[in-house]
Amino acid sequence: MTKLIILSFGLFVFFGCENKSIPGRIDKERILQADDEPQQWLSLGRDFKQQHYSPLTSIHKDNVKDLGFAWQYNIRTENGRTHRGLEATPFMVDGVMYTSGAWGFVYAIDARTGKELWKYNPKVDASYGRKACCDVVNRGVAVWQGKVYVATLDGYMVCLDAATGNEVWRTDTFTDRNLAYTITGAPQVAGNVVVIGNSGAEYGVRGYITAYDLETGKQAWRFFIVPGDPKKGFEHEELKMASKTWDPNSDWESGAGGTVWGQFAYDPQLNLLYVGTGNSNPYPIWFRSPAGGDNLFLSSILAINPDTGKMAWYYQTTPGEIWDYTATMNIVLAELKIKGAERKVLMQAPKNGFFYVLDRATGELLSAEKYSRVNWASHVDLKTGRPVLTGQGWYKDEPKFVIPALSGAHSWQPMSYSPKTGLVYIPEIVLPWIYVAKKEYKYAAGHDNTGITYSGSSLPFDKKFKPYYEKFADTVEMNILKAWDPVKQQVAWQVIQEVPTGNGGILSTAGDLVFQGTNRGKLMIYHASTGQKLKEIFVGTGIMAAPMTYELDGEQYVAVMAGFGGDPIGFYPPKGIMHEYENIGRILVFKLGGGETPLPPKLIKKEVPAPPAIQIKGELIAAGKELYIENCRRCHAGFGDDHFAGFPDLMKMSNEIHTNFKQVVFDGILSGNGMASFSDVLSEADVEAIYHYLISEQVKLYQAQETEQKNKPE
Repeated sequence: MTKLIILSFGLFVFFGCENKSIPGRIDKERILQADDEPQQWLSLGRDFKQQHYSPLTSIHKDNVKDLGFAWQYNIRTENGRTHRGLEATPFMVDGVMYTSGAWGFVYAIDARTGKELWKYNPKVDASYGRKACCDVVNRGVAVWQGKVYVATLDGYMVCLDAATGNEVWRTDTFTDRNLAYTITGAPQVAGNVVVIGNSGAEYGVRGYITAYDLETGKQAWRFFIVPGDPKKGFEHEELKMASKTWDPNSDWESGAGGTVWGQFAYDPQLNLLYVGTGNSNPYPIWFRSPAGGDNLFLSSILAINPDTGKMAWYYQTTPGEIWDYTATMNIVLAELKIKGAERKVLMQAPKNGFFYVLDRATGELLSAEKYSRVNWASHVDLKTGRPVLTGQGWYKDEPKFVIPALSGAHSWQPMSYSPKTGLVYIPEIVLPWIYVAKKEYKYAAGHDNTGITYSGSSLPFDKKFKPYYEKFADTVEMNILKAWDPVKQQVAWQVIQEVPTGNGGILSTAGDLVFQGTNRGKLMIYHASTGQKLKEIFVGTGIMAAPMTYELDGEQYVAVMAGFGGDPIGFYPPKGIMHEYENIGRILVFKLGGGETPLPPKLIKKEVPAPPAIQIKGELIAAGKELYIENCRRCHAGFGDDHFAGFPDLMKMSNEIHTNFKQVVFDGILSGNGMASFSDVLSEADVEAIYHYLISEQVKLYQAQETEQKNKPE
């Protein structure tokens, strides 16, 4: 209610409504009453329940065919347009859109026109680009009481003035800058603090979350996800309990993992912060915790009191985790009628393939069923809350064909829940994998420390693994948009989609619509109750982020960040994705009656340069290939042109790069451009082996190119 106070000197001061003129004005009352302002988008998932659902209905199933382009904003970093992945969902508060891009850049944009209001450059240490396992992405900001909060790739929590983009405060969140910590996740405001986690488990770090005072940036508390060496004591009481589920002689040097890099949720009514935790490091428990154990709090959902940093309850989705089955996927809050009683629940579809419904006040497991193909466990025992293992996932003694794979049945891309249909919409990934453990493991700082081998383990499988997968009839990779009934715990409908390894996050609306972007550059719109395709818009740029929607001046808009990257990009074979357009990062906004969507510039296929005439050392090729896969492929996979992902194709090196290969990789002469030295993880002999593998591949490509040109008709 608006309050009017008449002061003695004749001025009228309004408390309440007038505060909306303050940019970025979100507070507890406003977030609790988000449904009273359906035209706004006040959190990553619109409201505190993080449902990625909008009550807006101006765009609906009967008129969505008329949806078209309204405006776009070109995402730029300090070096111009970005070709890196974009994974954030924008906020829209009182006509201003706030969002983040690669490295932790922040953008404030006029939501009516796309005009830039301000841009924040975090000035990230470029060497952290090498430490990021899955691109230099950033999954969003938090907006609260006139401030915008963002975490940078190199580990700083930053508070910005929402009106100007100027820094209010900046603090270092890392406990040890000698380790390969990064941050790709979004912060979460919870009570009087803003909370952030980190990434980097595969490189040998120990996960934790840290809470900072909203106004000053002073650290309020820190919660470590896994214990350290018991001989050194415990930072907080929960770790003493957790340590009982670890071998006292665990490989503590490897950090153990448990990083928190996904989307938090906070219930201001219960005053509980919900945290999904990450995978182990190394993956094989026989290396990590030889005596076994559940290894708390890996792959768990934690409920934490944000005032104290104390844990209220926990639930572990994957005890003794060995498959990279993180539980960092987005957590959705809802009210569901279960067995005749309405329950306040949280829902999550983590990587392991089971859909969990928990009482969000107590942590009681209400249901858990397979939402995807799963062969490592037969079911979840509701009495114990534990998965019942089949043995098919145990790869200690021999390789095993396992599903889901490392990418999970659902990765970070947000799922959505529609209270109108009662369905959850999941961007499912169907990807089997051959898990192969290394024979020996020893922690190596800065390296991939997972303890498994990747070569030949993905589809199409290496022939040498045929005995391990030939008895399985279904080895097909695919993406599925799955509508899931969380009460009945069954599929309502599903759409089989093109090109595997991950499409974008989901938006559902009261207009009976479901929106999802694809990695092939389309924005797809489906009927929320049936899955019928109603509309597709080709944008020419892969979409990983979840769309959002807002309304201004009586007109509804749909917005999405388009820019493909992240982890899936490293798994595409060079000939498997046939992109036609440059991967230029944009915010695309649509409205009814809009026009044709402008497309990025067409890719120009890069010719294979003639390789230098050197003697290739054949004995180095096999070792070089393994080192390339482990250290280089994720960024330099080769897509036919440097401008697809922003990285040079190392199998099409110019003579200049050939001449300076060691100086680039080992000495770091291009570190100012983000290509840091690998001298801390590779020896000069390793660099030489990689080089001879790459030049052997370039020779093959060049010869094939020459043959093709000779055989072209006149």
